[in-house]
Amino acid sequence: MPPTSAGRALAALGLVLALIGPAAAQAAGPFPNAVRAGPPKFDEKDFLAEAVSSPARAPENRARDRWRHPLESLTFWGVQPGDSILELSPGGGYWTEILAPFAKATGGRFVGTGPDIDTPDASERGKALRAAYEARYGVRTVALGKSSGPLAAPGTVDFILTARNIHNWMAQGFLDKVLADSFAALRPGGVLAVEEHRADHRPMVAGAADGYVSEDYVIAAARRAGFVLDGRSEINANPRDPKDHPFGVWTLPPTRQSAPFGQPPDPRFDHSRYDAIGESDRMTLRFRKPA
Repeated sequence: MPPTSAGRALAALGLVLALIGPAAAQAAGPFPNAVRAGPPKFDEKDFLAEAVSSPARAPENRARDRWRHPLESLTFWGVQPGDSILELSPGGGYWTEILAPFAKATGGRFVGTGPDIDTPDASERGKALRAAYEARYGVRTVALGKSSGPLAAPGTVDFILTARNIHNWMAQGFLDKVLADSFAALRPGGVLAVEEHRADHRPMVAGAADGYVSEDYVIAAARRAGFVLDGRSEINANPRDPKDHPFGVWTLPPTRQSAPFGQPPDPRFDHSRYDAIGESDRMTLRFRKPA
């Protein structure tokens, strides 16, 4: 019986595949004209680990990683490639050195906050500090203060970080404002990441005057702003910290205070006991704006 047209086509296809070889036939696959519907925006490279291990980070900051566990903390908090990131009161830039390059490498955005320089009582020092921070890290800042405006357009930020700032905002009387402004800036489902000196397991000193804040206090304040507690971790716990230091948490590294505020350092002060403790015991909390 003579072959049908379909049979002849299959025979021809077999001849072609035999000529071009099995590897090429496998490469063509069953759907040679198919394209991936959604190719990943990023490859398998670990941008976060690379940012943490970057030699461009200041040596004094890298030396603190044993206490601050940046890779583990940021992984717990859930920062993602491409996130719009806002860091509140970044201080010396420990987290900025990691998060600003991470955002740049992954197509995200990083913004820090600085002193509110648009108020009549803005200090020249505050203006200089804000300008120096922007220049050093090549980032943009927004104002944060008692009377500052919104941190960002509503619902446009994915990830907000505050590290060791809550006791300061308590002392300055605008903790609730900062949390409310953060809630407004975050998109639904966005994360507020908190690192803070922890008073527990002893009562918090009035106003957290020694720098240690209770977890329950922080959680209650965040809930007032509308946040839900989404996770807590012991990544930054330090059980060796008795929290009974003569100059509060600032007695410990890295501040190593040796005299009351406003007085010159005491050269006779023995730091050895406090250096052996290391940095403070800290809470590590993840809050989320309800979707």
